[in-house]
Amino acid sequence: MEKEMAKKANEERQAQLRRDSDRLFKLATELKESVDKSNQNTLSIDVIKKAEEIEKLARSVKEKMKGN
Repeated sequence: MEKEMAKKANEERQAQLRRDSDRLFKLATELKESVDKSNQNTLSIDVIKKAEEIEKLARSVKEKMKGN
């Protein structure tokens, strides 16, 4: 029973990692597009917020990969 619960928890963690990784890829692509559209004199608040969101999500993915 305990083995089954651990397996299920691992499967759920793996599924969440996939979702988070997909989200990271999407955000990174959006960030690159936003940066490409900007110039050396402008950097929008949206770009900064997106970068912060990527950083937070990346930390979360890292912790999940460690199994925490």
